[in-house]
Amino acid sequence: MATALGPAKASWDRLLTELSQEYGVDIHEWKCHSPKWGWSLRVKRKARTIVWLSPSSGCFTVLFILGGKAMQAAWQSQLPQRIVKVMEKAPKYPEGTGVRLVVKSPKDIAALLKLATIKLAN
Repeated sequence: MATALGPAKASWDRLLTELSQEYGVDIHEWKCHSPKWGWSLRVKRKARTIVWLSPSSGCFTVLFILGGKAMQAAWQSQLPQRIVKVMEKAPKYPEGTGVRLVVKSPKDIAALLKLATIKLAN
């Protein structure tokens, strides 16, 4: 995993540590849905999935599925412009809106934790 993620491994570890310590999001389940999508880590608090993490070469993808109330809260929060642009184009699913972000450096961790807070509150 460290080899695949490269420098993004520190961000991966920091995100998982902060989710666990600050929010009690500490259940991890690895899943492989198809060869096309590869492996993803489903991160949960109790039975509720909060976020999915998918490792890639030198980065990882984070996926939040946000319901209507959570999307409203996200729009009203002070998220970075890059994330707002992703939210504008995010696909809609029956479960909610799929906000998918590629993480290469620690600069995105604060915004990801804000999205996790919004998800947990809604």
